[in-house]
Formats: sequence, structure tokens, C-alpha cells
Amino acid sequence: MPLITPAPAATHSAVSAAYARLTEVFPSLRIIELGPDEPLPEGAGWVGTGRLAEGGSALDAFLAWDNAQVLKDYGLQARPDVVASFGLHRYAWPACLLLTVPWFLHRRVPRFPAANVSFQRALGRMAVRVTDFACLPGDPAAKMPGAHVVPDEEALRAELRAAVADHLEPVLAGFGPRMRRGPRALWGMATDEIVEGLWYIGHLLGEERRAMTELEELLPGTTKPYVGKAAFRELTGPEGELLPTRDRASCCLFYTLRPEDTCVTCPRTCDADRIARLTGSAAA
Repeated sequence: MPLITPAPAATHSAVSAAYARLTEVFPSLRIIELGPDEPLPEGAGWVGTGRLAEGGSALDAFLAWDNAQVLKDYGLQARPDVVASFGLHRYAWPACLLLTVPWFLHRRVPRFPAANVSFQRALGRMAVRVTDFACLPGDPAAKMPGAHVVPDEEALRAELRAAVADHLEPVLAGFGPRMRRGPRALWGMATDEIVEGLWYIGHLLGEERRAMTELEELLPGTTKPYVGKAAFRELTGPEGELLPTRDRASCCLFYTLRPEDTCVTCPRTCDADRIARLTGSAAA
């Protein structure tokens, strides 16, 4: 299939500044905004989110990349459900940033149906078509086409939860049969992708504490379909320093490749090991 290269959008959208700032602090991800009539890029590693949601040949090819990466990095053949879990993470983590970063930086929440997003993970690119978005009263962007003004912060948080759910629901349906996980486990993964993505970007922005506070308000543990809450807590390091951590709502299954090397936020990882890793004493 020939490569269709997206050209920069002719005009800036309400979320362009947020995406530019995201790329400044995290150059591994660049968001390309498409004009109303521009097609999603295809070929040369690009895959439309709608194709992934179909769960067919496009998803097969997407997961073949993950399978090859596991073989290259660990010299092991992972179970098919583990490969699918890795593949979902590699899509959902940046996809959630499409929605959470504009909210965090400018209090604007775009909506992205699966048909409006394409992903090129080898290059760290996402192409999106921005149509409508939610914002607060008094936001200058409220006068822009596609703006939907909501009354307050909690209403905007509800818009964000709905926007992420609308985008991820078909994706989870596509990946789900490959992952051998039920709806609760899948939405637990979605919860983790929202939290850990923005937490990391908040750190890069120098606003980690604000990111943690706002994520706790966004996901208090009672907002279906999400499972669990932001689940932040603090540990005390050897010098009395406070070390932020959290407990994941789902398991990434990395332990199936390296049983002795769990993620630092995995419930399997004890607090002593977390402290050692967070302070660098484990490496020492």
C-alpha cells in the first residue's frame, strides 16, 4: 500500500498548543493534526485505530511487531495473550495522552472516534482529526467551531472520562479476545494507561504533584467503566524522602518473561523493592 503522508493542518485547533508542548517534553511522540478533508495516513507502518478495533489482519500485523520485539529483547517466545497485552499498552498509553494532556494543560477535552486516529509506533507518531471538544466557561476557545462548553471542573472531568471510554471501547473489543481477559480486567488496564501516562508527562512538565492530585479527582474509584482509582501513595526513602508510587489496577504480564523483575507499580512488587528502585540503591 502506498504511503499517504499527512500535511500539517492549515489552521491550529484548540488542542494544538497542548500537543506541541507534549512533544517538547516527550519528543518520542508527535501528534499530527489533519485537516477536515485530509485522509488518515496509510502504509509505511501506519495503522488506523478503526482497523485495530476490527481485530483482523491489521491487528495481526500490529501484534507481529510486538512478538518480534519480545524475541529480540528477551530471547523468549511470549504467550499470545502476553503479546496482545503488550500491544494494547503500546497503543493505549499514547492514545490516552491525546485526551489527558489538553485537559491537564488547557482544560480542553477533544473527542476522537476510532475512525479519526492513525498510529505509527515505530516513529512515535499519531495522526488525528480534531472535530469537537469540551471546555470551560470563559475559555477563549469556547468561540471556536466544535466547542462544547460545560459548567465546571467536574463536568469537564466527566467529559474526559467519557472521551477516553468512547475511544478505547472499540479498541478493547478488538484486542480483548487475543488477551483472554474479561471486561473488568480490560478496563483496569485502561485505568492504568490514563494514570501512568499523565503521571509521567506531569513529571516531565515539572508538575508531577499536580498531575497526581488531578488524577485522583479524575479517577476516585467510583467512575464506571473504569476499575479502581488513581491509587497513589507515598513511601519513605532511606534519607526520609517521600517517594510517590501507586498500585496498578491490572497486570501487564511482564512477569511471565522475567519473574524476578516486576514493574515498580505492580502489586507483586513489595515496598522494600520499590524503595530500592526509586532511590537507585538496587542498582548500586
